[in-house]
Amino acid sequence: MPLTDTHGPTLQGTFVQLLVRGLLAGLLAGLLAGAVAYVVGEPHIDSAIAIEEAAGADDHHTGADPTEAAPAAHSHGDEDPLVSRDGQRVGLFLATGLAGLAFGAIFASALHYGRRFSSLPGSVLALVGAGAGWVAIEAVPFFKYPANPPAVGDPETITQRTWLWLATVILGVLAVAIGIYVAKVVASQHSVAIRVGAPLLAFLFVVGIGYALLPGVNEVGSDFPATLLWEFRLSSLATQATLWLTLGLAFAFLTDRAVRPIRREAVAA
Repeated sequence: MPLTDTHGPTLQGTFVQLLVRGLLAGLLAGLLAGAVAYVVGEPHIDSAIAIEEAAGADDHHTGADPTEAAPAAHSHGDEDPLVSRDGQRVGLFLATGLAGLAFGAIFASALHYGRRFSSLPGSVLALVGAGAGWVAIEAVPFFKYPANPPAVGDPETITQRTWLWLATVILGVLAVAIGIYVAKVVASQHSVAIRVGAPLLAFLFVVGIGYALLPGVNEVGSDFPATLLWEFRLSSLATQATLWLTLGLAFAFLTDRAVRPIRREAVAA
């Protein structure tokens, strides 16, 4: 049966239509995520920068070797940054908006491909896809390598940490894909426990193996406030959750609006 059947429950529309839908939903999701990051995350970033600057001042005044320059990571108080904090706040919305557009395009492309293997209604498929995207791209990397605020982390290891984060993203995508595959395999089982438990166990098994193989990274100093650290991490998690939740809801809403005229024509016929 062709996927464009107007009476079918699957996601309707050409690839271009889905792409435009994804871009609109992604832009809205990115801007809302930026608002959450601004309200919830920026105060914690300011606090972390204050700690970093205070540490830099202490190193400058009490360094053991006065002939050595203060570390570059603690030089905020000695020279003006390339971009002011106000400029960074404005850039935050630009960055999240562009990220939302990119995620929206990828999301629409994934749904365009995935609808071939699913009979879910378009809006439901969008919500399920958004949830799977959040788990794969945000949740799995977060619980292995959570986000850190300024003043945490060694600048010399940033490349290594970036590659490790990318590895966890690949791990998350692989684990979600295997979970979906197992769910398709056991879909005909009568037991709800099997239909739910088997994909979940497969997902957790793949993630557990990956976590065990990937090295741990802990560069948080013992003197850094634990409360500030976890508040920053939770704000980062909330920002990403806002992005994916809004992306799924907005795409589902636009999908329902696009299908409405087709349903009217079908009922009239």
